[in-house]
Amino acid sequence: MRKIITFAVLATALAGCDQEAGHNLDMNSFGNATQNNELVMRGELDYAVSLGQRFAAEVPDTVNFDFDSAFLDADARLALDRQANWIRQFPEVRFRVYGHTDKVGSSAYNRSLGQRRANAVVAYLSQRGISRSRLEALVSYGETRPVIDTPDRERRNRRTVTEVSGFVQRHPTVLDGKYAQIVYREYVESATTVSTLTGSSSGNGLQSQE
Repeated sequence: MRKIITFAVLATALAGCDQEAGHNLDMNSFGNATQNNELVMRGELDYAVSLGQRFAAEVPDTVNFDFDSAFLDADARLALDRQANWIRQFPEVRFRVYGHTDKVGSSAYNRSLGQRRANAVVAYLSQRGISRSRLEALVSYGETRPVIDTPDRERRNRRTVTEVSGFVQRHPTVLDGKYAQIVYREYVESATTVSTLTGSSSGNGLQSQE
């Protein structure tokens, strides 16, 4: 059975779609969606930066640790599960995990502790199906970049941060292979805000022919 979509249906759909495709991908650095598309096609937009902004906005990029520990508690594992789900959507993107500590203890010990925390995150993400080759580097800042500048114990300083670091070497262009399909899929889905048309053929403008 073929369904013929009348102009009435198209008009109804367009009337209900008040934002252009790409509107929800605007992270205040894209400009409008059309301009962003043009920039991407011309290669003038650093898409790794925009993906990094999206990653930080859409999933928790930070997990915290108990004092003198690299153990991933339930909250940390939940956050990393969300990271892994997001990362799997972008098979050409690489990530870097940064380890941090508070200022209690020696600088050398804290660099080592930050490294162990980064290692723990990478190991967990790999268990969730993320290739270690995509976790580009493990970096420890130790106590040198606190969120709260205090010499005392501070949980918010005891953390790792996962960030987009670039693209895997075998895919040097941004819009390539599967990644292009992902970009296009998300672009189309950003415009699908119109409610599904339902009802009888006489009420919704649909006509059926056998």
